[in-house]
Amino acid sequence: MKTIKTFFLKHFEGSLILLIILGILAIAFLVHFKFVFLNFFFLPVILAGYFLGKKEAVLISILSILLVLFYLLFSKILAGAGVGLSLDEGITLVTWSSFLILIAAMIGTLSEQRETRMKNLYSAYIGVLEILLKYLEVADEKKPRSVRIAHRAGKMAGVAGLDKRQVENIKSAALLFEAGDLQSNLPLFDEISEFMGAEGDITKSPIGDREKVLLQTTTSLLKDVEPILSDYYRYYVQDADKLDKNLSEIPVGSSILALADIYDRIENKAPPFHDLEEYSSLKNILSLSGRTFHEAAVNALQIVVTS
Repeated sequence: MKTIKTFFLKHFEGSLILLIILGILAIAFLVHFKFVFLNFFFLPVILAGYFLGKKEAVLISILSILLVLFYLLFSKILAGAGVGLSLDEGITLVTWSSFLILIAAMIGTLSEQRETRMKNLYSAYIGVLEILLKYLEVADEKKPRSVRIAHRAGKMAGVAGLDKRQVENIKSAALLFEAGDLQSNLPLFDEISEFMGAEGDITKSPIGDREKVLLQTTTSLLKDVEPILSDYYRYYVQDADKLDKNLSEIPVGSSILALADIYDRIENKAPPFHDLEEYSSLKNILSLSGRTFHEAAVNALQIVVTS
């Protein structure tokens, strides 16, 4: 029984289509076949086109036509009416057969196009994950701004005494925080990771172990990074002008990320963070310790900068 169940689940679409065909034929025999029942054969053909592709759908449509033809000839022999079809029966059968094959080809073609787009999306998505994970290994201060900030934020997190996992999460958040409206996009990115990881059979062939590792790693990473970025946006972007903050509600990682961003602007003589004078110099930042930023984060910035 377990073997049968496993086989049925593995070949679910094909089994479902076969059951539908057998059901249609059973109904036809029970109620003495009428041509109106021919319309029911569109159901397995459409399902075959959607799940299995054009070739399989066309083959199933041909099988359905042969089954119907066999039934008509067999019923006429039993009734003693010969083996020929009347003109009306022939026209009806040819018309129905043509539309059935045409529908099979159209649905199958659309399904294959959809599958091709999914493959391209999947390949592009895996490529994005590879780039994202490659960024985590970068430690060159001459790289773009987000990498510079990630480099400094990682050093600050280490000086602040955070564990290795927290350090890597802060570096990852720094690499991502300028990539558009991440506060809105990260949950969607997380959902895509979970969807692709759970499906496992997006393109009719299971994803490889390497892709599974990428999906699982990125999903796990984003779940850890998202709170750091959310609180960074909430307390240091949306409420940037509110200097007196409840630091018990803000993760140290968000303070470290904000400080790394602010000091990068100071170092490169860019406009102050949100054009606020309080963020225009290291001296001003140090005066905000315990008020706007965690003391541990401010101390870590001072140590990293002076060293």
